[in-house]
Amino acid sequence: MLGTAEPVVLVGERAPKLCFGQGENEMSIPIAQPMMGPEEAAAVQAVLASGELAQGRWVREFEETFAAYCGAKFAVATSSGTTALHLALLAHRIGPGDEVITTPFTFVASSNAILYVGATPVFADIDPRTFNIDPTCVEQAITRRTRAIIPVDLFGHPADLPRLRAICEAHNLVLIEDACQAHGACVGEWRAGSTATACFSFYPTKNMTTGEGGIVTTDSGEVADAVRLLRQHGSRQRYIHDVLGFNFRMTNMQAAIGLVQLTKLDGFNARRISNAAFLTDSLKASEVVTPTVRHGVKHVFHQFTIRVSHHRDELQSMLSERGVESRVYYPVPVHKQPLYAAHAPAGASFPEAERAAAEVLSLPVHPSLSDQDLHAIADAVVDTANRFT
Repeated sequence: MLGTAEPVVLVGERAPKLCFGQGENEMSIPIAQPMMGPEEAAAVQAVLASGELAQGRWVREFEETFAAYCGAKFAVATSSGTTALHLALLAHRIGPGDEVITTPFTFVASSNAILYVGATPVFADIDPRTFNIDPTCVEQAITRRTRAIIPVDLFGHPADLPRLRAICEAHNLVLIEDACQAHGACVGEWRAGSTATACFSFYPTKNMTTGEGGIVTTDSGEVADAVRLLRQHGSRQRYIHDVLGFNFRMTNMQAAIGLVQLTKLDGFNARRISNAAFLTDSLKASEVVTPTVRHGVKHVFHQFTIRVSHHRDELQSMLSERGVESRVYYPVPVHKQPLYAAHAPAGASFPEAERAAAEVLSLPVHPSLSDQDLHAIADAVVDTANRFT
C-alpha cells in the first residue's frame, strides 16, 4: 500500500473547476487540488465572528508561527508571493541602475518584481538536472552593477543556496530566495526561508495555502521593519506616511487558514514525497526522465516534473484522453517573453532553460491523490510514452 491521505473536504469539485487556468475539459485526476477541512472552516468562522477581518492578531500569530517553522527571526505577511518579492527588493534598497541576477526558467513574477523596483533583470542559465539556476552561470553574469541574486526553488527543489550564499558574500551581494514553491524544503538541516531573505506564496496550488497571500522571512530586523512599513501605505502611525508605500496586507481570514494549513504542511509534504517516490519507481519502465534530487536536499515536490525528449505535446494530449491532467511549467522562458524583449541582450540564449521549456511536463503529485490515482497516472504515462519509442 502507498498509504492513505488523511480525510479532507476538498474545495470545489473533484474535477478542477478552480481558477488555476485550466481549460474547459474536466479531468478525473487534476494537476492540483487544495485540501481544506473543517478546521480551516472553523478558523475562518472564528475571524468572522470576531468582526476583525483586516490585518490584525491572526496575521501576527501566523507571522510568528511561520517564522518559527522556517527557523527565521522574522516573517512579514503580504497579499501575494509577488508582492513579497517586490517588497523584499525595496527593503534591500534595490532600484534603478541596479542589476539582479535570476533564472529565465520560472514563472514571470520573479523577474517582474525586479522591474517593479526599476532594476534590471539579468539571466543566468539553469542546471539541467534540477532546473534551478546554475551558480557557475551566476558568477559569469556578475558585473559592477550587480546588487542581488534571486534564485528560485523551482518545483519544490531548493536551489544550491550554500554556493549562492558564498558567491554573494564574496561579491557583497544580497541573496533573496524565491521559495514560493518550496514550503518545508530543506538543504541539509536548513529549511527554505532560514538562511537569507526569502519569499513564499500561498496561492491555492501551493504546498500550503491561505487562498491567496505571501510572506517574507528574514533574520534582519531592518528588512522586516521596511517590509512592514511598505506593505501598509508607508505608515507606522495612522494617517502619518513616512514613505511611498502600498496596500499589500494579508487579511485575518487568510492568516487563520494559514495557521491551520501550517499544522498540516509536514503531512502534506510527506505524502507528496511518497507519491513522487512511487511515480519515480513506476516510470522506470518508460523513456521519460524523472526528477533529480540533489544529495542532502529535501525536495517537497510542489510539482513532479518529467522530461520528455520527443513528442512531449503528443504525450500530454494522450494523457488528457486518459483523464490525467498534466501541465507544462513553463513553455516560454522569461527571456523569450515579449515583455522582456527590451530587457534581454540581443540574441541572448540560455540553452538549458530553452531545452527544459521544450521538454518538461508536470504530472499530478498532490496529497489528495489516491492509490488508484497514482497507479492510473503511472500506467497512462508508461503506456503512452512507450508508443513513441
